[in-house]
Amino acid sequence: MREEILRLIENKSRIDLKEAAILLGMEEAEVANAIAEMEKENIICGYYTLIDWDKTNEDRVTALIEVRVTPQRGTGFDEIAERIMRYDEVKAVYLMSGGFDFTVIIEEKTMKEISQFVTSKLSTLDSILSTSTNFVLKKYKDYGTILAETEERILVTP
Repeated sequence: MREEILRLIENKSRIDLKEAAILLGMEEAEVANAIAEMEKENIICGYYTLIDWDKTNEDRVTALIEVRVTPQRGTGFDEIAERIMRYDEVKAVYLMSGGFDFTVIIEEKTMKEISQFVTSKLSTLDSILSTSTNFVLKKYKDYGTILAETEERILVTP
């Protein structure tokens, strides 16, 4: 039951409780209570609105920063992640497998602001070995939502 509710609201967080109850074959109060309980348990951690900033006058640059670190004795990666995620600029921090340890996602108005964050804040942390910054050029799909419709391809024959 809980997983069905989570799958439903993950894709449509503003769904009306009555509509959710009908789709799930449950009572409205049952759905509301389950959601409240999952919020209390931090299974549901928050709600957000996905905005296609490219369709506004607001300038936004998103960067995915690959970070290599030296894990701390006793706390491993957790202490470093906690320090990184405290910065207001940081939208997300993920521990990764592969050639680097963390992916840090930030959004700023300009590439220069991102550069300043990396050089003055992120790279100065004790455990940081190296960083590599990748800029998002265009978002096609974000969290399951298609943002940029691609043009229909025309069949060209010789």
